[in-house]
Amino acid sequence: MAGLVVPHFRRPLTETTPAIHPHTARAAAPAGRSQHRAERNPTVPAPNFEPARRSEAVPPIPNQIYDTPRPNGNLRLPCPALPRRKETHAPAAKETVARARETEEERRGEAAEARRRVPAMERYHPSEVYELFVRHMNTPRVVVDNGDCPTATLVQVHSAWKHGVLLEAVAALSDHGVCVRKGYISSDDGRWFMDVFHVTDAAGRKVADADALLARLESSLSADALPPRTPPAAAASPAAGAHTLLELVGADRPGLLSEVFAVLHDLRCGIVDARAWTHGGRVAALVFVRDEETGAPIDDAARVRRVESRLRHVLRGGARGARTVVLADAAAVNMDRRLHQLLDEDGKAEAPSTTAVAVQDWGERGYSVVTVSCRDRPKLLFDVVCTLTDLDYVVYHGTFDTDGDHAQQEFYIRRLDGRPISSAAERRRVIQCLQAAIERRASEQGVRLELRITDRRGLLAYVTRVFRENSLSVTHAEINTRGDMAMNVFHVTDAAGRPADPKTIDDVIQKIGTESLRVDEERWPRLCSTEGDASRGGAGIFSLGSLVKKNLVSLGLIRSCS
Repeated sequence: MAGLVVPHFRRPLTETTPAIHPHTARAAAPAGRSQHRAERNPTVPAPNFEPARRSEAVPPIPNQIYDTPRPNGNLRLPCPALPRRKETHAPAAKETVARARETEEERRGEAAEARRRVPAMERYHPSEVYELFVRHMNTPRVVVDNGDCPTATLVQVHSAWKHGVLLEAVAALSDHGVCVRKGYISSDDGRWFMDVFHVTDAAGRKVADADALLARLESSLSADALPPRTPPAAAASPAAGAHTLLELVGADRPGLLSEVFAVLHDLRCGIVDARAWTHGGRVAALVFVRDEETGAPIDDAARVRRVESRLRHVLRGGARGARTVVLADAAAVNMDRRLHQLLDEDGKAEAPSTTAVAVQDWGERGYSVVTVSCRDRPKLLFDVVCTLTDLDYVVYHGTFDTDGDHAQQEFYIRRLDGRPISSAAERRRVIQCLQAAIERRASEQGVRLELRITDRRGLLAYVTRVFRENSLSVTHAEINTRGDMAMNVFHVTDAAGRPADPKTIDDVIQKIGTESLRVDEERWPRLCSTEGDASRGGAGIFSLGSLVKKNLVSLGLIRSCS
């Protein structure tokens, strides 16, 4: 490092000039300038420019510290030599730095590979990208806790408002096979919802597979990503798991289901899944079919028209009796909800109702209060919430509880436009639809028969023909095919709708096979509508309303909506 340089004197030093001590360097000045000052001021003595003699007591300064004068006369001030900077990185530190660099390079490579795998965002419209972002921000949060309640599993769902999100949560619970014992629903004026359910298994115990229940709820409620856009050539061909859906509605009669399955077998339509309900002299069914030879969905227009024509003739329902829909994913259809919709659209069911349903106005808060009191059964909450959702009502608050085999439910609802029920005709329509939805599950009465057998062509046509030949009427049916196994459930009565004769049931089991068909004792208390239940339900409506209002006020839920 070079030292500081002092400007040279006007009279440059010569090589014979003695060395100047650093302390006297500032005193040295050009002779001409000093003589000029002396001439102007004679009283000032002229300075002595003789170099000061070094005292013997002052030790000489080492030459390696001070630089000698340069040839041009400049004199550099002394500057001690700085020590060389030591190496700061030890060998171990160098290895650490090298490993960190390698890790960073690997991470960058993996990130680049991930970016290459993710579809380019320019494939989506900006509005779709924004919608996807909002949906991910509003993804519901689910908590399943087995330790909070000693008798039931606690399920909490927090979600932003979306029409039908409550129905999705209740449907996921129903599909998992759990029973909702009690709970409540609350919201902050429709922006954010919190649902709490106390659920048990079929035996009334806590849910053992809590992780599976959590996974089902999260998969049902989570925001789905935008599906990749398929090229036009691939979009023309249905997916490998596609099926053809047949929607059937008509007048019920003994042996009708047997005739429907016989027609489908004659037309070479293999039945994959099916579900049928009967209520008030009407029947509704959903049947997923495919070609028996190829296993592909039936999408030929001429063949579809032929199938629809034959089924309409059997159902005697005219053009509305049968409708065909080709679906790419059969699992996307909630069969119970669709059956409710078909029977509501039909509107021809004639059955006296004794289920206690009331609709009251709460004008102070702008709500319509719907109260239901009936015998408890599986999927009761689903049927009520499904009906309100399909009628375009939003449940803002609600409570539901069970006392033994009796259920009480109360919901504070508004229409999608934010207004309550405003007319007597609308109130009657809501009551009738709720009563019908609750009592449709009454078709699950009678003897429950479970069939587990290797699937084959014409199996359902044969089994239902045996039922018809023994004067058994199918009131409810669930058909499922998993691989090469058929797992079917039938609820049967006699032709008049009374409980079937045990001897007749034994004959049917012997004919179909004792190892394949068996009687399953009713796991759930069947819905019975008696005058005693009706009177008890009517009395519970008003007491439940006052109880729910007290709960809502104590929780602060009413104030949040003011």
